[in-house]
Amino acid sequence: MSDATALPEDLARTVVDPHAYAEWDELHRKLVVVRREFPFARSELPDYDPFWVASKYEDIQAVARQNTVFLSGYGSGGMRPKAALRSAKAAGVDQLFRSVVAMNEPDHQKYRKLTQAWFQPKTMRDMEGRIRQIARKYVDQLAATGGECDFAAEIALHYPLMVIMSILGVPESDEPLMLRLTQEYFGSDDADLNRSKAVLAPEETAKSVKAVVEEFNEYFRRVSADRRSNPTDDLATVIANGVIDGKPIEDREAMGYYITVAFAGHDTTSSSVSGALWALSERPDQLKRVQADLSLIPSLVEEAIRWTTPVHQFVRVAAQDHEVRGQKVHKGDKVILCFPSGNRDEEIFTDPFEFQVDRKPNRQIAFGYGAHMCLGMHLARMEMSIFFQELLPRLERIELAGKPRRTITNFVGGPKAVPIRFSMRS
Repeated sequence: MSDATALPEDLARTVVDPHAYAEWDELHRKLVVVRREFPFARSELPDYDPFWVASKYEDIQAVARQNTVFLSGYGSGGMRPKAALRSAKAAGVDQLFRSVVAMNEPDHQKYRKLTQAWFQPKTMRDMEGRIRQIARKYVDQLAATGGECDFAAEIALHYPLMVIMSILGVPESDEPLMLRLTQEYFGSDDADLNRSKAVLAPEETAKSVKAVVEEFNEYFRRVSADRRSNPTDDLATVIANGVIDGKPIEDREAMGYYITVAFAGHDTTSSSVSGALWALSERPDQLKRVQADLSLIPSLVEEAIRWTTPVHQFVRVAAQDHEVRGQKVHKGDKVILCFPSGNRDEEIFTDPFEFQVDRKPNRQIAFGYGAHMCLGMHLARMEMSIFFQELLPRLERIELAGKPRRTITNFVGGPKAVPIRFSMRS
């Protein structure tokens, strides 16, 4: 066992800086160096708690697989400065909800099983007709834009959200509210998206996130109360009437469930759909290839998810001393699982910086790994596949009409603007 490998400060700051994820190509240039020279390394930035970075695919898997050794429950998902953690704690953000994503055993499996059946392939197949109807609506809407639009803002942000709202059973008229709250929550570091529309200090960010969560909780408390009195066949009814250890689900856990489903279940898929269109707009040969053989759509979906990697990082905390890649990780140490790096690992993916609609095998790790693997991954794949089944036969040509932009975040995000120019077949 060797002494801890130190990650140079500039590379460590790249991994944790939300702005770095908005400069995607430069981020990946630096992550190549991290994987090659510091594959599992420790950082002690003065304004952060010490942390390790797992940048290699197999190390990410190893940490994620051992979910009783490396625990969930660290803050907001992405690594945050000490000042931001103190501000969030002082604001009481962690007391407003408890997400299944941040739970450990035995609670994690108990709460996961509450809705697991809803996200299995069989259930998804039963929803296919409803999802296709929504997809067709947004492809028609795209065609009606007149040949130029911001695909991310006008189409991709809305389609998966309408699917999730349909599954939850909340009215379509509430879509603007759900969209705003999602963007404000995940875009707290982005002045284009956060509630204040400004660059915020840690204290202001904590207050902004708290206000978002409180507004969200107020909305879903009303939904829960209604479903307890008037149960239906939607997912909100399952959550509202959930029973854990023989007792009704607590309010804090129910709100966490709603947040996980409504926020993460929509934003990650919208990012991957936008990422796919961005990639195809720059690669007409790849577009023609999948249009000529629509059986490649599932492969296109996997490649878009790998390429975009909308969940940028999770942080795990060691419950005991452990060894990873010959490095001694001590109890209490934090480990960043850097998913964009894992999805470009040269030892796993041939030509990882090429977008290939027919990539096989494609062992992308964007859904996570192990016990915490994304509950909604089958839904995400189905949504994306159906959308491209509806779009690609009608799409004549497509190109970028401006420079795409990505969300400033080290947690969950992707393209926030993808201006395109296109024509549809009559």
